[in-house]
Amino acid sequence: MAACPLESSAGNHSGCACCPLDQVRAGMTVRIRRLGADPGVSQRLREIGLGEDQLVRLIAKSSNLICQVCNSRLALSSAVAAQILVEPVTPARVA
Repeated sequence: MAACPLESSAGNHSGCACCPLDQVRAGMTVRIRRLGADPGVSQRLREIGLGEDQLVRLIAKSSNLICQVCNSRLALSSAVAAQILVEPVTPARVA
């Protein structure tokens, strides 16, 4: 797989500026574009606020990822984060 454009300036994911959430640098704000997990996991992610078009800020990245969504912090495993495709958000689009 090509390098995530959010992690570096090289490559892209499936012809778009999207990449898995687990490849995003800590501190970045991104928009969820697609949930690639099985239907049960995808539904649970939507229930906790991680649905399509939602803004997410990656707070910390280690064995688990800490994300800020709607003024709440959530921990995700790297395996689940790898199934969430996101795109970068420019400062003008954050509002």
